[in-house]
Amino acid sequence: MSDYLIVVVNRAQARFFTLEPVEFPELESGPRLTTHTELENPKISDAQEMYTDSKTGRGASPQGGGIHGYEDKRDKNLDELRRRFAVKVFEHMKKLAKAKRVRRVILASSARMRRFLYPDLEALTREGYQVSKVSKNIINLSPQKIHEYLAENGLVPKQKRPG
Repeated sequence: MSDYLIVVVNRAQARFFTLEPVEFPELESGPRLTTHTELENPKISDAQEMYTDSKTGRGASPQGGGIHGYEDKRDKNLDELRRRFAVKVFEHMKKLAKAKRVRRVILASSARMRRFLYPDLEALTREGYQVSKVSKNIINLSPQKIHEYLAENGLVPKQKRPG
């Protein structure tokens, strides 16, 4: 059993950690951030490849006429892919929080994913979880660096060194 579930999310990936106490605190440094699962959003990378034209909304008229604009709805499509991924992340978060019997859930999210994840967090607080939001994309950090960052911000206990 752990007190903390840490979820780190961006538009393409989600990583789930728990903060686990060590077996022998006098000999080992702890608590430790333990990786549980990782979810990927393959549709985002597929969509990024589908949109190869970096300059959207422009087309030329025939016979050297003026340039006209059009909307390819790429932003709406990408937002829908992010929203669907956020639903999967939230469902997995609830399942893991219940299975590990955690009391605190910490969600660190990239700017674009926040608007899809934050509204659902209210449901977790109603279920008795203490929820903390971190508005920073820290998905590429190692578990040790994630632990250090969260400890510096007072969200998790610092790792104690033996001795």
